[in-house]
Amino acid sequence: MGPGCFMARFALPLLLLAACSSPERRAVDFLAREAPRWRAENGCFSCHNNGDASRALLAAGRALDAGTFDFLRHPARWKDNGPDEEFSDRRLAALQFAFALSELGDVDALRRAAPLVRELVGPEGAVVLDDGGLPGSPITYGRTLATAVARRVLAKAGEPVDRLDAWLRARRPSGPLEAAALLLVDAREDCVALLRETQTSDGGWGPTRTSPPEVFDTALALLALPPSEVDLIRRGRAFLLERQLPDGGWPETTRPPGAESYAQRISTSAWATLALLTLERRLSVSGGANAEATLQR
Repeated sequence: MGPGCFMARFALPLLLLAACSSPERRAVDFLAREAPRWRAENGCFSCHNNGDASRALLAAGRALDAGTFDFLRHPARWKDNGPDEEFSDRRLAALQFAFALSELGDVDALRRAAPLVRELVGPEGAVVLDDGGLPGSPITYGRTLATAVARRVLAKAGEPVDRLDAWLRARRPSGPLEAAALLLVDAREDCVALLRETQTSDGGWGPTRTSPPEVFDTALALLALPPSEVDLIRRGRAFLLERQLPDGGWPETTRPPGAESYAQRISTSAWATLALLTLERRLSVSGGANAEATLQR
């Protein structure tokens, strides 16, 4: 049997296997392959692979590779996680590592990480990151999402969050990305209304009121929307499913759009995976097959 016949013989079963795997399973499997890859190939830990991807894997109940597990549990190592690179941002990486650690359930380690997150908070109560004035992206977050993430991490560590809460309450969303970030912290009708107004005909959301839909912004909106917004969620979920790639991941969301970035692709895929896992969890709680049928209508 020649190699062509061999491939033809097994191509159909492989395609059927992929078709039978749920989108969530394929997404988690993709991240499980990619999470340890950066360390193996580059000799350092990264906020995209070992931060965002690890956070999604922990949310899925998957064990991390031993190197990442040990690294996340020792925040003192985070500032010396590898050689300095042109696009390396140790402060942002600390926030993303702490976000992943918050999913690990190690409260003692999270308390040791809290000072690294606390030092990111400016006097006005917001996390100030150099985003160049662009809307937040999967690995740069942007000021509002970064503040919401810091607030969640510090609250889980038992730290006071009054100043962050005050800043977030006073913030008025400029677009869907900010609205979703604020909804992650507080149920605000103005933010839900903005997401209702800005969902595109494709079912997704972009970072601003008039921008085309992107995977990252859509995933963030789905994570933030209350379960009562069934139609918005159904259409947003369909948007993500339509854009999932055969390997289980998603195309990267970049600012400006259309660029190529492995880091952004991994983080984009992590946020999309978390959105699908969150919706899957809600379905299992709220009615299983009937709820699934509602979302697919």
